[in-house]
Amino acid sequence: MSRHSAGPGRDEQGARRSYSEPPTKPRRKRVVLADSRAPVTRLRTVDELEEQTSYGEELVRQLIRAQFKKAMRFWLGTLAFFLALPALFFFLPQLSQVTVAGVRLPWILLGLVPFPLLFGVGYWYNVVAERQERDFVAMVEK
Repeated sequence: MSRHSAGPGRDEQGARRSYSEPPTKPRRKRVVLADSRAPVTRLRTVDELEEQTSYGEELVRQLIRAQFKKAMRFWLGTLAFFLALPALFFFLPQLSQVTVAGVRLPWILLGLVPFPLLFGVGYWYNVVAERQERDFVAMVEK
């Protein structure tokens, strides 16, 4: 038997309820998602970036230029290292005769060292670029 077919004045088990006390209504709650009376403060720099004004474009261009300069420094440093290895073996030929675990040193330096070195340089550049972006966001939000 459903609750509705039990008839008026009966509870879940079919027993009669007394009508002397009125049923209690749950207290209403007001749910507010956002305070519409709060003042809206927008930073001028954020507006400049969103509207893509000349000032906002210049800020983004400066960030990209700084990251590009840093990337070129990392690239030139890595290139200098790789170009210095053959020059080192040319000017110091006795180094090319050194063996480590039966493998000559030039093979180790040119065959194994580049992979961890390139991974490290890439990771280091990523950390530096993220730091520049965090600084840019902090500057914009001031």
